Amino acid sequence: MTKDYGGRTRKASGSAWLWSAAAVLMAAVILTPILTILYFVVSPSEGNFQHLVDTVLPIYVLNSLLLMAGVAIGTTLLGVSTAWLTTLFDFPGRRVFEWAQLLPLAMPAYIIAYSYTGLLEFAGPVQSSLRDSMQWSHGDYWFPPVRSLGGAVAMLSLVLYPYVFLLARAAFINQSVCMLEASRTLGCAGWRMFFRVALPLARPAIIAGLALVMMETLADFGTVEYFGVQTFTTGIFRTWFGLYDTAGAARLAGILMVFVLTLLALERVSRKQAKYHFTTERVTPLKAGKLLGWRGWLATAVCALPILLGFVVPAMQLGGLALGNWRKSLDAEFLALMANSVSLALTAAIVILVPALLLALAQRNSRSKFIKILIRLCASGYAIPGTVVAIGVLIPLGAIDNSIDLWAEETFGIRTGLLLSGTLFALIFAYSVRFLTAALNTVESGLQKIKPSVDEAARTLGCSESQVLRRIYLPVVRGSVLTAILIVFVDVLKELPATLVLRPFNFNTLAVRTYELASDERLAEAALPALTIVACGLIPVMLLSRAIKRSRPGSSLT
Repeated sequence: MTKDYGGRTRKASGSAWLWSAAAVLMAAVILTPILTILYFVVSPSEGNFQHLVDTVLPIYVLNSLLLMAGVAIGTTLLGVSTAWLTTLFDFPGRRVFEWAQLLPLAMPAYIIAYSYTGLLEFAGPVQSSLRDSMQWSHGDYWFPPVRSLGGAVAMLSLVLYPYVFLLARAAFINQSVCMLEASRTLGCAGWRMFFRVALPLARPAIIAGLALVMMETLADFGTVEYFGVQTFTTGIFRTWFGLYDTAGAARLAGILMVFVLTLLALERVSRKQAKYHFTTERVTPLKAGKLLGWRGWLATAVCALPILLGFVVPAMQLGGLALGNWRKSLDAEFLALMANSVSLALTAAIVILVPALLLALAQRNSRSKFIKILIRLCASGYAIPGTVVAIGVLIPLGAIDNSIDLWAEETFGIRTGLLLSGTLFALIFAYSVRFLTAALNTVESGLQKIKPSVDEAARTLGCSESQVLRRIYLPVVRGSVLTAILIVFVDVLKELPATLVLRPFNFNTLAVRTYELASDERLAEAALPALTIVACGLIPVMLLSRAIKRSRPGSSLT
């Protein structure tokens, strides 16, 4: 119960009940697809699923695990090394690398896969130049295959390592120089200090970054499908559209969701067990040591290489293809794709903002642990792959459509068809489940700027809940709301698997068209829509880069 300010206790508790009721109602809607998938996991298996278990499921599990392990190793090596160098040392280009390491985040994994396939395949410029210069012909040399499990690991590592870099660098910045100096006096210097002191202190942050990386890896569809790697996501599509087995696809989706939830649980357990903290409040900020000569240029090369491979090279490849084909690509169809993509992403961002605001306000005003747990469950959708969310949305909406159609035919003798599952409603619903987390976290961070005493003071002055919302909450969180809309807009614009499954007939987006053209080996035509997606993805990266640019050794990451 809230304090009684002038007889306002009853009103405050009533408002808490109102927000709690709104949160329960919203959670019931948002969690329906997730509960649908979980139902298929626990229900008895029948039909084709046992055949899938006996034949391809072990392959899906093995490839998914190998892909996760490979990407985890690759992103750790790239992310931690660049974070350590840009935090602890001064070398040529360091100021640029502090924020430029985030540029690969703007490059979706499936787009970088298309780009490098065009560069490195047998008929591509790299192998063609190699054959011309060495006078080789087919069969005279060995070249690593791009379309393979190793190629998928490389592509995903190049675009996902900034997650590890971002969190690892924040951890290194917040470490005290007193602790590192103390380790030097005890005989730890150079790499020994890094492995025995700095790295263990940053372990919780690195594991959190790796959890994000592995969830994104499990959610990937475009890269593994294009490279012919059989994972859970490709298996779900094959079961659904190849075998026309919705129940089998749902069970595979449920197993994949269990994988994701296990990763989340392990990450939380690891954070709770890690108790690295300062034993004194006298924390001396880190100062960058200067690297001279070949050491400085080596650090420059280490930091520049992932940016070149993860952003510059594929962006130049796409730019070259787009310039050579722009007259053919920049047509009425491309403009229609742009209009579809922008309008869909903007609509979804605005729609998602409504439950984000409701849940954020319920989180602030409710004291019920049940409500807070329910809100956290609603925020878990971002960790669930788009393929899984699409199946979880389509099954209940399809059941509702069938029920309405049957009732209308029996009552009025008419067929209603697909009212929900075959429309943009299903697609926006899936986006709401998938990307609610991004909007919710952003709005919550804005609300945290308002002290709880401000709410109580407004109520003692006679403000109703709508007035508190309009006069206090909304003006303060206006910037956070705009940021949430922007982040969700870009996420929806890049989303491929959910859009591919749930889009209405004759409705295409830039992401789907890029996938279709690349699948048909029409990489030159796919370049312009792919480059447009990358350009839009740069917007949130620039926002993050501004925050990184302001962070220096000696200041906290803001």
